[in-house]
Amino acid sequence: MISCHSVDKKDIISILNEIGTFLELKGENPFKCRAYHNAARVLDATPEDIDDLIKTKKLGKLQGIGEALQEKITELAEHGKLKYYDDLKKSIPSGLLEMIQLAGVGPKKAKHLYEELGIKSIGELEYACQENRLLKIGGFGEKSQNNILKAIRFFRKSENRFLFPDAHAEAIRILDILKKDKNVIEASIAGSLRRRKEIVRDIDFVVATKNPAGVMKKFVSLPNVDRIISHGETKASTFLKAGIQADIRCVTGKEYPFTLHHFTGSKEHNVALRSRAQTMGIKMNEYGLFKGKKLLPCKNEEEIFKRLGLDYIPPELRENQGEIEAASIHKLPHLIDWGDLCGTFHVHSLYSDGTATIEAMASAAKKAGLQYVGISDHSQSAFYAHGMKAADIKKQHREIDELNKGFKNFRIFKGVESDILADGSLDYDGKILDKFEFVIASVHSRFQMKEEEMTARIIKALKNPHTTILGHMTGRLLLSREPYAVNIRKIIDTAVEHNKIIELNCNPYRCDIDWRHLQYAKKQGLKICINPDAHRIEGITDLELGIGLARKGGMGKKDVINTMSLKEMEKFLRFVAIDLNS
Repeated sequence: MISCHSVDKKDIISILNEIGTFLELKGENPFKCRAYHNAARVLDATPEDIDDLIKTKKLGKLQGIGEALQEKITELAEHGKLKYYDDLKKSIPSGLLEMIQLAGVGPKKAKHLYEELGIKSIGELEYACQENRLLKIGGFGEKSQNNILKAIRFFRKSENRFLFPDAHAEAIRILDILKKDKNVIEASIAGSLRRRKEIVRDIDFVVATKNPAGVMKKFVSLPNVDRIISHGETKASTFLKAGIQADIRCVTGKEYPFTLHHFTGSKEHNVALRSRAQTMGIKMNEYGLFKGKKLLPCKNEEEIFKRLGLDYIPPELRENQGEIEAASIHKLPHLIDWGDLCGTFHVHSLYSDGTATIEAMASAAKKAGLQYVGISDHSQSAFYAHGMKAADIKKQHREIDELNKGFKNFRIFKGVESDILADGSLDYDGKILDKFEFVIASVHSRFQMKEEEMTARIIKALKNPHTTILGHMTGRLLLSREPYAVNIRKIIDTAVEHNKIIELNCNPYRCDIDWRHLQYAKKQGLKICINPDAHRIEGITDLELGIGLARKGGMGKKDVINTMSLKEMEKFLRFVAIDLNS
């Protein structure tokens, strides 16, 4: 939950949503609850800053933001706190706020459980499920009780785990401060963040300095530190206000490359590398490489690997998944870089569940240096996401044609995210699908199918001649929903056989296809497409996360289709269309 000590637009949006949820827990009028959620959505879709909206008196003119809401938003923006929010939050048991984070337990169910059984925490809910007490109250059965137990187990497993962008944003703020400190010679993020893991547990920093005490003092007194866990001469640990632990290690300039390598990890990579060093008569630890007692100096990590007879292994690959063997015979892959990306697909707009216009999403893509963007709003069966009807498609394509007339060296491609229906067929008939330049086929329903059924469902969709790209292959939502059961290798093999693309969905909540499956995918000759699944302008920036994940999976420029230039992509999609109509 948000603390009102310092707020920006993002915080205000979160607070409005929380107020709506609090009111639902208290059983308030549904219209009143929705008013806060709606106000949050309106602000999220509005490009102006809160301060500008207030100064220009545009805030009260936004749809759904009346006088009362305007006053509360202004109070938050100007004073950094809101008494109404604080009082409301205090009136609700904190355990209830935790309970609604469970999949399948929304505010209404949490309120019902509290009123009927007095349950006000996840622990009490788990015990009640074990005792079958939920079966005694209306609205719950054995199936829903078992699903809640599964959700609790998943929640326990996910505690103290953070999505990469959230942890990375905190780490960058701290790193920027450290690098400006006069006592710091060099500083770097280390650990799983440097390896670009999609989920991290903490933030690690390594600093080279001649004055570790000065750096320690700066680190523990940072404005985003909530409390100090430990504070030593060269090490410190803090708990940040964002809820994540941050650790720092200070060393000398000579030790810095070795310590940075050591604390970048992974543990398995480090163990394997130390074992290799040992066979060469070299002792390796976080302070250096030693022949007997003699230090083998290294100016940087590149020299460390060279001393061990290896090519430089990029941080993303340091997971002990064959990278050391590959580096020893000069077989490391040439990894994709940000500058290799020329465009992207899987971008939503106001035509379905996006929060921005097609023009705004295209402008964001251009600003990111891309040559093209593929708009792919939801198909008609996705009623929950305002899926497009035939008339919407016609209107959207006219708008795209008009926008494309005004572009030079940039293009919007016409696409759709078509639901894969339960029987494996695509939403819309062939005549409508023919109107699109590309089709992303995705599962959005019936997640509980058995593995054989789900695999057959997706394979049928991949064999459909209209399918260009398979979207978010396993349907997982990180820290929220497990992937559905599916035979991933069969899906990859089918995609390769039928010349289909599988996306690397780099929405931070998905990161799907998992990077761990990319080695097999690359071996089989699969082409991937790095897509942001962007529903708002800021979503385009998630492509950076996608590049990191593709690098972790060993993917190079030739393995990713959206490294094609605009002309190459136009030719590729025309070829797909010719193949479709042949």
